[in-house]
Amino acid sequence: MSHHSDQGSQYTSLAFGKRCKEAGVRPSMGSVGDPYDNALCESFFATLECELLERRRFASQVEARMACFSFIEGFYNPTRRHSALGYRSPICYEQEMQTDRQSATPLNRPRNRGNFNPRRPPAKPATRTSLRLAAD
Repeated sequence: MSHHSDQGSQYTSLAFGKRCKEAGVRPSMGSVGDPYDNALCESFFATLECELLERRRFASQVEARMACFSFIEGFYNPTRRHSALGYRSPICYEQEMQTDRQSATPLNRPRNRGNFNPRRPPAKPATRTSLRLAAD
């Protein structure tokens, strides 16, 4: 489990780091001055809270964990549509991206490696004379 936070002093303190370690939680921090790195996490947890946690009470922590797992793996990833993904579910979006990647690289053509341009002849190897001229 991880705990993502901003660079606030309460999260960068040694005491907080020690408490995370005791609880078996891995601390994670966003970069300084970047308000967008946390937006995806905040959006997900707002959805989880609104669509699951605020609608019911749990008898135990185990029941709450199972409900969260069922919500994420049974609804959020395979079914729930996301506006940022063109109103597709995350699983549908990933499958389409994988299909697009596979169809974009034909198997019978060599892949472009590095700065290779088939229209331009390869550069001549450097010689002592060319290096001396370049330095002047």
